[in-house]
Amino acid sequence: MPLDPPFRFPPVAAGEPLVLSASTYVSFERCPEQAAGRMRGTYGPESRPAFVGGLAHRIFARHLKSGEIADADLASACREEIGGSMNQKLAALGLKPSQLSAVIEEVAGLYQRFKTLRTEGFEGAEVALESEPADGVVLRGSVDAVFAEDGGVRLVDWKTGALGDPDAQLAFYTLLWVIEKDEIPALIEAVSVKTGERSETVPSRALVDDTAVRVASAVDALRSSWDSGGSLDRIAGPWCRWCPLLDECSEGAAAVDLLDG
Repeated sequence: MPLDPPFRFPPVAAGEPLVLSASTYVSFERCPEQAAGRMRGTYGPESRPAFVGGLAHRIFARHLKSGEIADADLASACREEIGGSMNQKLAALGLKPSQLSAVIEEVAGLYQRFKTLRTEGFEGAEVALESEPADGVVLRGSVDAVFAEDGGVRLVDWKTGALGDPDAQLAFYTLLWVIEKDEIPALIEAVSVKTGERSETVPSRALVDDTAVRVASAVDALRSSWDSGGSLDRIAGPWCRWCPLLDECSEGAAAVDLLDG
């Protein structure tokens, strides 16, 4: 049912074209300058946990689209996924072929846990959402899975590590869904396949409108920093450990020192 009143994205300042992904928005909510670094193309090195997580997501999507993968076929399915889209990440990680079996074994453990999750009402996996709600502003994200739910759809994000705080990411997906589909999802959910942790929210119109305001503010801040050549706020936290700007950030270095005891 169409939204009433109709959704309108807040006005934003004019500026250079900008593509804001879900991951960059989450970075902005944590540390605006880290997000600005991502926008400049500054990313950290590939990590083994990220590679394992990416491969596990590809196996989860294959399961949802094509059916359960037999234990005897899982290794070959993993190698097919790596060869299809993950070879560059494998090379960047520097894993030797002899080390790949340990990665596949870890993915197999995650897959066994994944098969215990409820997946009835499946409608789509790795559902790409993209919109241009304002001139030169593209919002982009990919929802791990969409399921039919009473009164609408359930958007699900799988985590292969600790659940953490998924609220900003789920809110961003909700906003994208509203812009593209003109309806609010019935449920948004993040699930840690590894730990069993779960976060469920019934999204409201207030959540959508608040997220739109926060996204518009992020766009304005990023464009302003480009125009002025200045830096944005730096906010220290656990995310500093993997930040590619760590070497130049005293706040982040102090946070990492504290985390390391």
